[in-house]
Amino acid sequence: MPATKLHTHRVEKPWGRTDLWPGFPDQPAGGAPVGEVWFQEPGDTKPDLLIKYLFTGEKLSVQVHPDDAEAHKRGLPRGKDECWTILAAAPDSTIALGPKQPMTAEDLRDSALDGSIEDKLDWVPIRAGDFYYAPSGTIHAIGAGLTLIEVQQNSETTYRLYDYGRPRELHLEDGVAVAHLTPYQAIPSPGRVDDERTILVEGPKFVLERWTGGAHAIAFPDERTGWIVPITGGGSVADVRFQAGECVTMKGRETVTLDDGADVLFAYPGTRRL
Repeated sequence: MPATKLHTHRVEKPWGRTDLWPGFPDQPAGGAPVGEVWFQEPGDTKPDLLIKYLFTGEKLSVQVHPDDAEAHKRGLPRGKDECWTILAAAPDSTIALGPKQPMTAEDLRDSALDGSIEDKLDWVPIRAGDFYYAPSGTIHAIGAGLTLIEVQQNSETTYRLYDYGRPRELHLEDGVAVAHLTPYQAIPSPGRVDDERTILVEGPKFVLERWTGGAHAIAFPDERTGWIVPITGGGSVADVRFQAGECVTMKGRETVTLDDGADVLFAYPGTRRL
C-alpha cells in the first residue's frame, strides 16, 4: 500500500508518567507510568527509522548509543542517531548533552561508577519548541517534565552508564568504548525553506521536516519510506486519514494534504531533502 497507518504500542517505564498528551488517553488511576509510545511492533528491526513519543516524569539514565560501525562490530543492524522535537517542558526541564569538558575513557568510567558523572555533563535548559539532534556516541540523559517526539535510527541498543541508583543493568565496557569524550557540537538545522516547510535536520542518517498546513507533493525516487507524524491537527495521504497521536508511512509519489493549522513532522532516511 502507498500509505499505512501504524499501530501504537504503549511502553511502561519507571521514569514515565500517567498524564500523557492530547491524542493519547491518560493511564487509569493506579496504572503503571507510561514512558514511551512506539509506532512500530517492538523488536521489528526492518524499518530504517523508529518514531516514538516520550513522556518523562523522572530523569532517564545517562546513556550512549553506538554508531553504525560500532553496531556492526557487535552484530547489530545499525547504530542510533536520534533527535528530539520538544512539545512541552516543565520550567526546570533539562537534557544532558555531552560532557562539559573533554574526558578520558578512564574519567568516564570512574565518574559513572561513583555518580559524579551527573555533575560533569552539560545539562541544557529545555523549552517547548526546542529541537536537538544527538549523533550516536553522544553521552546524554533526557530530564524530567518533558513531552517530546523522538525520531531515530531503528535501533534499541542503549548502553547505560549511570542510572541514579535504580536497580538496572549498566553497560560500562560497551558504553565507554563508543562514547564521544568531548563536548557536544550541535548539528545546524537548515531552517525554513518556505512558508509551510522547515528542515529541522538534513542527514547524516535521516531528514526531518516540519510542515504547517497546505498540500505537500512527495516523490520518492526509490523504495524509501516516509513517516508522517501529526503533532496537532490532521490531514490525509492516499485516502488514509490521520490526526494527532497517530503516525502514517508512505512510499512512492503522493500528495500529503494537511488541514488548516495542522503541525506535522515528516521523516525519511537519507542525507538530502527531497
